[in-house]
Amino acid sequence: MNPPKKGDVWVYDYLWRREHEAGAEHGRKPRPTALVTTIVGADGRTNLFILPITSKEPRKDRLAIEIPQMERKRAHLASDMRLWVMLDEYNHDCLETSFYFDPNGRQGAFSPVFTKKALGLFVEAMRNRLVKAVPRHDD
Repeated sequence: MNPPKKGDVWVYDYLWRREHEAGAEHGRKPRPTALVTTIVGADGRTNLFILPITSKEPRKDRLAIEIPQMERKRAHLASDMRLWVMLDEYNHDCLETSFYFDPNGRQGAFSPVFTKKALGLFVEAMRNRLVKAVPRHDD
């Protein structure tokens, strides 16, 4: 397996915040997700910050970035429909102990330019406390 890196798109059993808050422990289906970044912690584990990709147009009160057609092609996503990366929630998982991360699930990658833009918006939203994490790992 090639190690996951920022900008990658992986198929992942994403658990939406609303599902998590309702008591669900598993996502309803594997879906393409954007791996915004990875950070190796002091314990040596690789922290994954995973954002959902959706075809459902986000409500006005949600924070998202639309994926341009060229980026959809680069990431091997459907090029004939509008897609968004949601930026106001994410799944936090640890690569080495994940029950959900499929090492063979890499689908493609976004360009460095689009990744930088999405990461910048995500970081800014985190600074402003507009982002909610859904933990997918045991500590």
